[in-house]
Amino acid sequence: MSTAALLDEFEANRPRLLSIARRLLGSASDAEDAVQDAWMRLTGNDATAIDNLGAWLTTVVSRLCLDRLRSRKRRGEEALEPFEKTVVSTTDLPDAARDLADAVGDAMAQVIDRLHPAERVAFILHDMFDVPFETIATILGHSPASARQLASRARRRVQSGPLAAPDREARAAAVSAFLRASREGDLPGLIALLAPDVRFDFDDVAARLGSEQGLHGAEAVAHFFSGRARTAELAMVDGDPGIIIAPAGAVALALRVTFSGNRIVAIEAIADPDFIAEMAIRSLP
Repeated sequence: MSTAALLDEFEANRPRLLSIARRLLGSASDAEDAVQDAWMRLTGNDATAIDNLGAWLTTVVSRLCLDRLRSRKRRGEEALEPFEKTVVSTTDLPDAARDLADAVGDAMAQVIDRLHPAERVAFILHDMFDVPFETIATILGHSPASARQLASRARRRVQSGPLAAPDREARAAAVSAFLRASREGDLPGLIALLAPDVRFDFDDVAARLGSEQGLHGAEAVAHFFSGRARTAELAMVDGDPGIIIAPAGAVALALRVTFSGNRIVAIEAIADPDFIAEMAIRSLP
């Protein structure tokens, strides 16, 4: 394929690539850089060996964005431009994604930038651009099941919207009460804080830490905390009240807590050290 023909194909894919990169990075200038980097990588490869150029470019741009998000997270940086400038507009989205963007509205602009990089990539690529989980798994270096779980976590966080300071304080108090009930063996007090159908989800690493996978609801939560409550601590986990377990001073397990009203409806146990390293965690008194 001639350079001119390759450029024509690349330009035909450019609008979609820019749309993906803008939503992943929250910055039009960063998105332009990522797409340009993808072009440079394309010209350095044998294009005749690429079966599906559009899919190849989507994978490359997504990986470049993921690297930028991880680098940004390590340095504690935000997007170069206000995130809502590029996310609230839906004119460049596929038709199927516009209803989703409209439904979450301002919550997306305020919450999505706090997602873990892998969650952000999985959620945006699947829910907004209909990229299959098998492809997302390749981009992230995870299994398809793990990619599906990452997107599900992100979806719940985005749909729950941002917390105002009073709500955050109230939920921190509820998590603290939950830990206190766990430490004291106060099963009725613990159950009173949990929704009847509370979900307890594990990542692939956390699932190997205990036998709770055969249990459900409040029973799984109570069993998990029965031997761990003494070393559990209240913390801000990616901006929301949560729980960490750090017996040797380093976080070995992070738990995100999701509320509906004043009851806990989901707890997500995360033990993957690479994932934890990219989370924003701050211990609370």
